[in-house]
Amino acid sequence: MYTYPIDFDLYTKQEAIFLIEFLAMIEDANERKVDKDLLLKKHKKFRKIINSVSTEKQLDKEFTKISGYSIYKTIKKYT
Repeated sequence: MYTYPIDFDLYTKQEAIFLIEFLAMIEDANERKVDKDLLLKKHKKFRKIINSVSTEKQLDKEFTKISGYSIYKTIKKYT
């Protein structure tokens, strides 16, 4: 078990919950099949919440380091 690399001070409670759920779905997408449309819809919302390419890349880098799964590579696999 590990902690997701999210700075909770930057997001509302609802946004933080969504980010955790999205990262969990990224894990699921790598461990079993998930609904492609739902994943891509959640990714679009994820990008709106993060709203910064550099923050998105940093989060992906940190998430990959702790989980072994890349957000970018996972989304690429499903598109």
